[in-house]
Amino acid sequence: MSEGDSIGESVHGKPSVVYRFFSRLGQIYQSWLDKSTPYTAVRWIVTLGLSFIYMIRVYLLQGWYIVTYALGIYHLNLFIAFLSPKVDPSLMEDSDDGPSLPTRQNEEFRPFIRRLPEFKFWHSATKGILVAMTCTFFEAFNVPVFWPILVMYFIMLFCITMKRQIKHMIKYRYIPFTHGKRKYKGKEDVGKTFAS
Repeated sequence: MSEGDSIGESVHGKPSVVYRFFSRLGQIYQSWLDKSTPYTAVRWIVTLGLSFIYMIRVYLLQGWYIVTYALGIYHLNLFIAFLSPKVDPSLMEDSDDGPSLPTRQNEEFRPFIRRLPEFKFWHSATKGILVAMTCTFFEAFNVPVFWPILVMYFIMLFCITMKRQIKHMIKYRYIPFTHGKRKYKGKEDVGKTFAS
C-alpha cells in the first residue's frame, strides 16, 4: 500500500483538510446529540414541530405525496420496532437461551427492553422528516399520484400492522412500557418498641 491510500490521509501521512473538516463536524453533531439526551420532551416537541412544518409545506405545495407516504411507512416501521421487545418471545418459546419476558405473576421482574430504544427512535424519526423535507425542494420527487388512495392504503396498513402487534402483545403478555419494579408495602409500623 502506497502513501496516501488510507481514507482521509494526504500524501504526507497527515489527515487531509476535507477529512478533518468532516471529522470535526461529526464530533460537533455527536456532542449536540449527547447534550440533548436527557431532554426527552423537548426533543419530541421539536420533532413534532418539524413534522407540522413539513405537513404545512406539503399542503401548500400540493405535491410530494409519495415522499409523504414513504415517510409515513418509515415512521410506522420505527414505531413497530419501538413497541417490540428486543428478544422476540415467539422465537424464545422453544429455547432457553437468555432472558425472556415474565409470563406469570410469580416470576421475577424483568424490564421491557425495546428492539429500538427511544433515543434512536427519535433520532431516526427526526432524520426521516429532514430527509423528506429536503426531498420537497426537488421536483424529481414530485411524482403525480391520486393521494386519497395512498391515504386509504396507509390507514389500512396501519390498522393491520397494529392489530398484529397488539395480538402479539396479548399472546406473550407484555406491555411495551415499564415504569420500574412493582413496590410492595409491608406491615405498617405501629410505633411499639420491645422492652427487654
